[in-house]
Amino acid sequence: MRKFVVTIALALLSFSSFSQIVSLNNNEIKKLKTQVKNDGETKKLYLGFEKSVLNYLNENPNPIDTIRTEGLLKGNPKKEKTRLALADMNKMFALALQYRITDDQKYLNKCVEFLGAWAKINKPNGDPIDDTNLDKAIEAYDLIKKDILAADKKQIEQWLTETALAEISSKRMKAGRATAINNWNAHRLKEVGEIGYTLNNQHFIKWTIDNLKSHININLYPDGTSLDFKERDAMHYHIYDLEPMLKLAIMIDRAKGINFYTYESPKGSSIKKSVEWMIPYINGEKQHEEYVNTTVKFDRDRAKNNEPGFAPGTMFKPDLALPVLKLSVYFDRAQAKLLKKVNNNDTSWQMILDKLQRESK
Repeated sequence: MRKFVVTIALALLSFSSFSQIVSLNNNEIKKLKTQVKNDGETKKLYLGFEKSVLNYLNENPNPIDTIRTEGLLKGNPKKEKTRLALADMNKMFALALQYRITDDQKYLNKCVEFLGAWAKINKPNGDPIDDTNLDKAIEAYDLIKKDILAADKKQIEQWLTETALAEISSKRMKAGRATAINNWNAHRLKEVGEIGYTLNNQHFIKWTIDNLKSHININLYPDGTSLDFKERDAMHYHIYDLEPMLKLAIMIDRAKGINFYTYESPKGSSIKKSVEWMIPYINGEKQHEEYVNTTVKFDRDRAKNNEPGFAPGTMFKPDLALPVLKLSVYFDRAQAKLLKKVNNNDTSWQMILDKLQRESK
């Protein structure tokens, strides 16, 4: 039955369109090449990136059959095994990007080796907190999907399709479960969405957009707070909820879809309001003590396990909001000044890539 469902899902793919929504597109890659050549800061960052990628050529994939991070405390052997395996994600993306920058086949071959190893070994379990770790693998495939052999393409796309279907049909998605409306669902939607756009699977894309509308209505509140903030009493989880929604909103915008940053639900909630609600806490006008009134046992367990940042009363640190600021500036350039301040004016290789996407908007 599973093979039949996967076959149907694959059949929905339209191979007439290969636009790159999730990763950098052709024009952005071209601009990146020019920037590496002509801009001193970009060139310096690129040389560090290039050095790392050269090392990856001599490494072997380390796939894991089941990703296990959700609900596990730091130090748990399963979580540690997963942490080591997930180092492959950035390697795949780096290899794919270096291939697009240099057109050197050895980087493509090595990236396909990594992706193929994961496609063969990894079995999705429909847990979005685990699957959210696959972002860089999906971005890597989006970068190279035009240039790989049909057999490799089939294997990788079946793995990604099974991952999306496992999320859509997961028991954790059923009505009445907290995981159907909290941050889990935000990560679920992001994962299915980026797979949908990477494979040009219109079924996955429509499912994602329809469910994002309902998620904004249920999970976010008109005053800018969120269900996750109310339950966890932590900015950490407000951020963890908004980050995947922002990533998905950017993909939809790049695909010329609805502006989900400003989109307001029937009750008046929006991603924009929930980002702006955080600003006084980020710029220091307001402060928040994390986890004081959390209703979730796992938060208390992590505090007992002495995991940094989870002790009740820990003061929220503005730099924890960087993931949201780096994404929200795509829609609201006025936040660029605050982003620079919180990030101490530092520039990373990833920020160069993010800026290229913003500027082509």
